[in-house]
Amino acid sequence: MRDDSAPTAPVLHARGITKFFPGTIALDDVELMLHPGEVHALLGENGAGKSTLIKCLTGAYPKDEGEILLDGVPVDPQSTADSQRLGIGTVYQEVNLLPNLTVAENLYLGRQPGQRGFINRRRMNALARESLAGYGLDIDPGEPLTAYSVAIQQVVAIARAVEMSGKVLILDEPTASLDRDEVQLLFSVIRQLKARGLAIVFITHFLDQVFEISDRATILRNGRVVGTRDLTTVTQKDIVTLMLGRQLEARVHKHVEAATGPVLLEIEGQSKRGMIEPFDLTIREGEVVGLAGLLGSGRTETANLVFGVVPSDSGTTRLRGKDIKINNPRDAVAHRFALCPEDRKTEGIVGDLSVRDNIILALQARQGWMRPIPRAKIEEIAERYVRALDIRLASLDMPIRLLSGGNQQKALLARWLATNPDFLILDEPTRGIDVGAHAEIIALIEQLRADGMALLVASSELEELVAYSTRVIVLRDRRQVKELRGEAITPANIVRAIAAEDPKELA
Repeated sequence: MRDDSAPTAPVLHARGITKFFPGTIALDDVELMLHPGEVHALLGENGAGKSTLIKCLTGAYPKDEGEILLDGVPVDPQSTADSQRLGIGTVYQEVNLLPNLTVAENLYLGRQPGQRGFINRRRMNALARESLAGYGLDIDPGEPLTAYSVAIQQVVAIARAVEMSGKVLILDEPTASLDRDEVQLLFSVIRQLKARGLAIVFITHFLDQVFEISDRATILRNGRVVGTRDLTTVTQKDIVTLMLGRQLEARVHKHVEAATGPVLLEIEGQSKRGMIEPFDLTIREGEVVGLAGLLGSGRTETANLVFGVVPSDSGTTRLRGKDIKINNPRDAVAHRFALCPEDRKTEGIVGDLSVRDNIILALQARQGWMRPIPRAKIEEIAERYVRALDIRLASLDMPIRLLSGGNQQKALLARWLATNPDFLILDEPTRGIDVGAHAEIIALIEQLRADGMALLVASSELEELVAYSTRVIVLRDRRQVKELRGEAITPANIVRAIAAEDPKELA
């Protein structure tokens, strides 16, 4: 942990940081304080504001309000290059280097040693070797960057960022693509930098790693800071509760358990290397199975694997007792599966197409593009679902991108309901929508369940899962760790399973 004898004055103090985007406040009066020789975790679910805050600190976005103090002096970086000159460096999950160049060329790009326009490669390689030795790396800097593992490329990126900045280092999901040994290599480098007095921001969704390497954590939710904690005084459960905004007591009325129908879908041993560990899943008609877990736990990965967005490495799938193969979304749609993805703007809606065309898209795809649906039938289907889901629009001809988030989500649901699916997968169905549409979509989920449809719903909204799920499967570190049924489905039990630090707690 940080040495108590280290200077207490912050090297960076961002306060009152506010950022507006059309129709939303991405950051609302955010404060972040970083001390020399500290690893400070920045935590929050998708949409919490982490990326926006980092972009404001590094000049990628102009802040609308607030100030940034570096060593007590106000600064206002206008670009990432500007922030580097000031002393703030950033390394992203995807290594932002040039793979066609050597390690040394990447390390000293733009500042190569030499004279009269000629690069002194011998000196550059010697400097690179000496620099990397300080990080515990004994590699040939004259080799192409691609000759080395992702972990070593990360260290090279860190070395470059530190040499170009040297006060604050921001690591954005640096361990997402690393195995356990590579993570330890990276952590050894972080500890060396911490000992040199750098202030390090560590962004990750792996809580075990947060508690292993970080001193403090600032937690964001919906663009606001909900807490900054000394990690020696809190548990993972405390952090999860702050991230999800949930108290550990159930605050919702659990619906009365409804009778479910026969088994619709059985999945055994399905997995994808590096994405999700083998899992089993059984869903009955008239049942909602919830998927709970933090960002990166495997919720979306499970949904995508079931729908064939990515092919599985192993496992079997049975539909009404018969073996089937789901190799791609086309196979899934043919078997009357449907998926509303987490990111509706990039993976769901087709922004420039009309609302009408977006609603009819999946039905036309299933029927085949050589058999176009008659115009009158298209109009009837679109109008029926606009009325049924109360989609607020000026006309069916308007581009769907002009609708509000809630109405876009309802139009996406309409697209799949028009195919009359037997099995509907919803990934974060209420994220980023207004309160009214939020309630309408929850009511729709319950109505579809009552009508006999089978649903798989991945959500970070714990009270919602508790309200409409007949079972909840909890995921952590890309594997299923707990299944809750009946009265055991409470926010407290879900959080307990997400944050379990002792395997006995999962029993």
